[in-house]
Amino acid sequence: MSAALEFREVDILFAQSKAGQKNLAAAAAALHAGATRADIATRYGVIAGVVGASLSVPTGQICVLVGLSGSGKSTLMRAANGLNRVSSGKVLLQDGATTVDVANCDAGTLRRLRRSRIAMVFQQFGLLPWRSVRANVGFGLELRGESPSRLKQIVDEKLELVGLSQWAERSVGELSGGMQQRVGLARAFATDADILLMDEPFSALDPLIRTRLQDELLSLQSRVKKTIVFVTHDMNEAMRLGNQISILDGGRIVQSGTATDIVTRPANDYVAAFVQHMNPLTVLTATMAMRPLAQLHREQSSVWLDARRYCKVELDAEGRPVSGWCAGQTLSLVTDAAAARAAANRCLVQVTGHCTLEQLVELHDASGQPVLVTDSTGLIGVCGPEQIIGALTRHRQTQPVPAATAS
Repeated sequence: MSAALEFREVDILFAQSKAGQKNLAAAAAALHAGATRADIATRYGVIAGVVGASLSVPTGQICVLVGLSGSGKSTLMRAANGLNRVSSGKVLLQDGATTVDVANCDAGTLRRLRRSRIAMVFQQFGLLPWRSVRANVGFGLELRGESPSRLKQIVDEKLELVGLSQWAERSVGELSGGMQQRVGLARAFATDADILLMDEPFSALDPLIRTRLQDELLSLQSRVKKTIVFVTHDMNEAMRLGNQISILDGGRIVQSGTATDIVTRPANDYVAAFVQHMNPLTVLTATMAMRPLAQLHREQSSVWLDARRYCKVELDAEGRPVSGWCAGQTLSLVTDAAAARAAANRCLVQVTGHCTLEQLVELHDASGQPVLVTDSTGLIGVCGPEQIIGALTRHRQTQPVPAATAS
């Protein structure tokens, strides 16, 4: 898969004084030789924001940067659109058929990229309170010089995308925090930028609204397929959203990989501590827990969902589920718990790979049957009690054992 954005050996250093400005090269050399942030701050008067960061962000995926406050995650992300100056290294942005090094391009190119290729969604919304919802969404288009008719068309499309069409003429001050953040998303989408930078966009919201917006972001992403770099300090959020997760500590990327990689194979104690404090029921997903299709027994167009061959699903020629069967009874296909309960154990529930273990437990309880995991290609696996318990057991086994204490 091609990379929409790539960081290559990026250092971002900040001089605390004019003397520190002269010491940047020496400080960088010391860092790469093993010096700590505290060492170079004392010796050279230089603050290390990011050290030796290399990361490739695939086109159309969500890459989450996660770490404690001061770990360098926002500093690295802001190098992608030139808001933070890179001391050394490259920040390569796909620009049509060419690649631009954001760290070394001219001011005119950087302005063009910010207007059309890369957009940002801020933690504190960044809205203009004296403007309407419509005017906020269209602000970037105004700066770009779009015609009034084209601007209205784009704004209407994006407001409908985020479910705010009926609020278009309201002042943003009349909206809840969650709705204001959706205005920020619509404004970013309106630029039609290929890459979205999201700097802790949901952290100021209460947990219920935050979870709802995470769901909405995943739903939007399934339709628009943007490349998203998402910054958070919350590992639960990172695991829920990220196709790829990079964990930073002390300005360095200490591990990158899928959620499954991070959960099952933490690279060090710092990563293991992050994993330890997440809620496995809300973070582990169907993709992590499922028994893959390749491991299920097939008979022509049917697939058995359990080892005792009690329940099976019929697939069409493209591999999509069309009906189910269990103990001589035909099962319908549904997609939510309410429909499963209404079917009174005569159905199979279909979910996407993002479905959490918490949701899987509810769906299995409602249907009484294994849950089908599907994507755009069709059936990819199944989750029953064995897979759910197995995922929780594997998670528990990855946790660090507490050190013994003296009595």
